[in-house]
Amino acid sequence: MTDSQFQKGHEVPVTHQEFPGKEHKLPLQAQYDTLPTDEGGYQKYKAAGKLQGKKAVITGGDSGIGRATAILFAMEGADSFIVYLPDEEKDAQETKRMVESHGRQCHLLSTDLTSRDNCKKVVDEALKQLGGIDILFNNAAYQMVKSDIHELSEDQWLHTFNTNIHPYFYLSKYALPHMSRGSTIINNASINAYIGRPDLLDYTSTKGAVVSFTRGLSNQFVGKGIRVNAVAPGPVWTPLIPATMDDGAQETFTSPMGRPAQPSEVAACVVFLAAADSSAISGQTIHCNGGVIVNG
Repeated sequence: MTDSQFQKGHEVPVTHQEFPGKEHKLPLQAQYDTLPTDEGGYQKYKAAGKLQGKKAVITGGDSGIGRATAILFAMEGADSFIVYLPDEEKDAQETKRMVESHGRQCHLLSTDLTSRDNCKKVVDEALKQLGGIDILFNNAAYQMVKSDIHELSEDQWLHTFNTNIHPYFYLSKYALPHMSRGSTIINNASINAYIGRPDLLDYTSTKGAVVSFTRGLSNQFVGKGIRVNAVAPGPVWTPLIPATMDDGAQETFTSPMGRPAQPSEVAACVVFLAAADSSAISGQTIHCNGGVIVNG
């Protein structure tokens, strides 16, 4: 494929994988360290040392937005500790390779974040490997399309909440005692919290909780110099798409820009929120959603 073919959006093929999806099996290559140009191609992300010497924890760091964030963080001078599911080991190893190609460290931990004990283990191991935590990017998430509430099982509802919001609380709670003035927490919300997507009722509900959690936690810590913000992506080309969306959802997987976003485009927003460039921003959400107008 060519870059211009991907940017046409509707040429993204309908394909299916088992959850959680594999980056290396995507039919079209996602972009991690490049950004779109006006001419329809891509150019290398231009780093400026914005995160030099910082230490970051990234959940869901093996692929998609998490992988792109780890790579851009590395380009900006930060080391990362990425968390992922055991089934995602191959993708995680490739992320590690890509981060290290930029001269930074990338530590790996495969674990299930639905367990609070595992969340505690993440923080403990990150402190051991990194020597501190300056940035926490709560990114890991689960979704599965169900068109009607009667098709949405109680078990899926609980699993989605146990994956998408409870670990954000646990990881933040355990990491904050080790963070200091200038540290940042960034939470991955979603456009769906603002538009109320009907075929992702449980996912949409958790992302609304993420927005409120971000606001409340910011109000607790902004006076202590620790900022808490969120990103709310629209359609983004990641392994979650073929792993969780039916044919109809994939066929309409686009934005007002005529294409889904690349992981790198969201990751660039995460870099902004992690860096001093956003020093006057806390409790806010960046709507990197491809041009959808929302209130919030």
